[in-house]
Formats: sequence, C-alpha cells, structure tokens
Amino acid sequence: MTKAIDYFFGIGSPWSFIGLDAFSELALRHGASIRPHLISVIEDNGGIYSRNRPEARRAYWTKDLKRWAFLRGKALNFENRAALSDPTPAGFMVIAAIEDGLDWLGLTRALQTAFWTDAADIGRSEVRQAIASSVGIDGAKLEERAQAEATQSIWRSNIESARNSGVFGLPTFRYEDELYWGQDSLPFLERHLNGEKIAV
Repeated sequence: MTKAIDYFFGIGSPWSFIGLDAFSELALRHGASIRPHLISVIEDNGGIYSRNRPEARRAYWTKDLKRWAFLRGKALNFENRAALSDPTPAGFMVIAAIEDGLDWLGLTRALQTAFWTDAADIGRSEVRQAIASSVGIDGAKLEERAQAEATQSIWRSNIESARNSGVFGLPTFRYEDELYWGQDSLPFLERHLNGEKIAV
C-alpha cells in the first residue's frame, strides 16, 4: 500500500519554505504520496504568530531561521517585510492548482522563493499570476479559480480539519495519525516511514 503523508503548510510560513525541498525529497525517497493542506497558524490550538511573541523570543526565532536556512541552502530576506501584502491569497492559488491537478509543488516553491528570498509582494494578484506563468501555469486562469467560493471553502475546511486533528503550527506532517510539527521533525518522520516509530 502506498504511504501517504498529510502536509499542513502555508506559503507565508518561513519554516514551510525552509523545509519544503527536504520534505519533498524525503517523500520521494520513500515512495510516499503527499496530501497537501494549505492552512494558517491555528491559534485555538496554541499556535502563535511571530508578531505576537515577546521580543526576546522573536529575536531568537530570527536567528534560528537563519541557521536552518543556511543548513537547507535557502536564502531569507527580512528587509521591507512590513511593506509586503498578506501572502494568504497565494495559498488560495495553490489550492486551485491542487484541485486542477497542476504542479502545486512547483508553484509552492516558486511563490515561497519569491516571497522569502526575493521579497516579492505575492499578495498582489499580478505578481502571483506572473509567478504561476513562470512555472508553466496559466496565471490568469488559476487566479480566477483561486478567488472562487469553492476554493475559499476548501481553505476553511482545511483549517477546521487541522484544528480537529490537533495541528497548531507550520509545517506539520501527519503519517498514520501521528503528528510531526516543524521541518526539524523530519528525522522523526523518516524513522516512522522506515517502520521505526518512536513510542512516547
């Protein structure tokens, strides 16, 4: 039976960006399919946006991000972040790509790289459309699908499902009903995929 991993993530999550390639490569190595779920941080379950954390923790968070980004071969650009629009609509575009059977993984990588490395304003429709077109997807058509009520409904359903499953932060991986929060938990996920689930 094919192994399947539920992947809860967000385009605007730097940890999702940093761990994306490591996770997709892990899934490929194990012949596992990925079931993607675009969500936001689930505050009801204890998720905390970085902007709501004390300064000391936010400062450490930034350093830790840079350490992991270096380790994963990713570049982070923190300049002018406050001037960028909400990246949430980019998640709607990825949901539309998933529903249409398009290369959602390639689109996710392109959107996250644009946002976190190039500081592109992916909250703007024309920017998202250009990025989609750059990976061989009809950006205008996908943007139209992204704004449809059916797509918005999937977004809300994803969040509700994540809340009910105990998910709070991004990214979170679920395999055989076991949750692994954070891209730094990938070694534990891999052990589980190898049949070496750590009992706790």
